[in-house]
Amino acid sequence: MNVVFDLGMVLIEWDPRHLYRKVFDDPDKMEWFLAEVCHGAWNVEQDRGRAWEAAIADAITRHPAWEKEIRLFRERWMEMVPGAIDGSVQILEELHRNGTPLFAITNWNGETFRETRARFAFLTLFRDIVVSGDERIIKPDPAIFAMLCERNHLVASECLFIDDSMKNVHGAEAAGWQSLHFTTPEKLRSDLRAHGIL
Repeated sequence: MNVVFDLGMVLIEWDPRHLYRKVFDDPDKMEWFLAEVCHGAWNVEQDRGRAWEAAIADAITRHPAWEKEIRLFRERWMEMVPGAIDGSVQILEELHRNGTPLFAITNWNGETFRETRARFAFLTLFRDIVVSGDERIIKPDPAIFAMLCERNHLVASECLFIDDSMKNVHGAEAAGWQSLHFTTPEKLRSDLRAHGIL
């Protein structure tokens, strides 16, 4: 079985609040900013391949009074990534030692992914990583799952996908893959054992 990981919030923690708690004294104002200015739908477009320059310009056009805070989203982006999810990394390393073929599909901007990749040695354990920002296609589109199979000559039914997002899990299933919904490393270990993989 080929095991395919999502990265963000499965192996690597990411949350803009890690940065913006340092920027805003008022938690409610921070939540407003992340809901209305640099919001999830805006960030998804970077995962889809939009250039950061265009993204920042878009947000400033919508909310010019918040230009300084908007620019920090890119300038201090790495502060949103505090570290790895250690329990999941341990599982990944065990799978690698057991000879399990490992791959990844991530919704991630190509530029910031390359910066992040340099921080985490365990990312070298994957035979291939499909990065949405480079391919300009994002999960849960079944086409991104098909892309990994085509690039690596894999059979869809022989791939098991792990993601913290149910919509992405369903996208993998629509592509003919098996899937697991990630909640905690402990639950992932149990689920993999149930599949006879660990």
